[in-house]
Amino acid sequence: MSTPPPGYDQAVYYAPGWQPAAARTEPLAVAAIPTGLLLGPVGVGVGAAALARIRRDGTRGVGLAWAGIALGLATSLTAIAVTVALLLGGAATRALPADVSAPQDAHARQLVLGNCLAELPDDGAVTTVRVVPCGDPHEAQVVARTDFSTDSVWPGQDGADAKVSRVCVPAVLADDVDPAGIELSVWTPSEDSWAEGDRTGLCLAATPVLTEGSLID
Repeated sequence: MSTPPPGYDQAVYYAPGWQPAAARTEPLAVAAIPTGLLLGPVGVGVGAAALARIRRDGTRGVGLAWAGIALGLATSLTAIAVTVALLLGGAATRALPADVSAPQDAHARQLVLGNCLAELPDDGAVTTVRVVPCGDPHEAQVVARTDFSTDSVWPGQDGADAKVSRVCVPAVLADDVDPAGIELSVWTPSEDSWAEGDRTGLCLAATPVLTEGSLID
């Protein structure tokens, strides 16, 4: 008579070819995969519950449970990243009040007629600017704004510049403002920012020295 392999009860007769029944797969471990993929945090919970049952009952499915947890974490992190991106994108296009109550950094697309800038950025692409109350010392102010329609076709850089230039003239300044020494600058969408939805054209007036108050009525 042969000796039963380790783990077999020697008091029990084993017929030739007979093997003990394989442990069943934990259903929660199986459910953790689609749940983690579709519901994120719920899948993490289901996978953790599956591991607890596997340890308690001796069932199979450890790999499935961990896979569900990993998918749940990945789905959750992706959802968080998308939400943050949407919130930041919305904040970058939300218009400012004409005169802010306190200094703040803002995206150029948030600027509206009347906003005052602590300083005029150098020529080139402009993204973030420092907006201050017009009663504070500042170097520049948005004195005109014209927006392209949302469904308009990219007019080319020269075409965009020409449209905004038509409203960027000394006549937009207040009657009591001497235009001598004031530099008018045209800000227009670039082809890249146009593709991202930028339709804002601005005219900024910069003074030779810091000034307080508004340059427009």
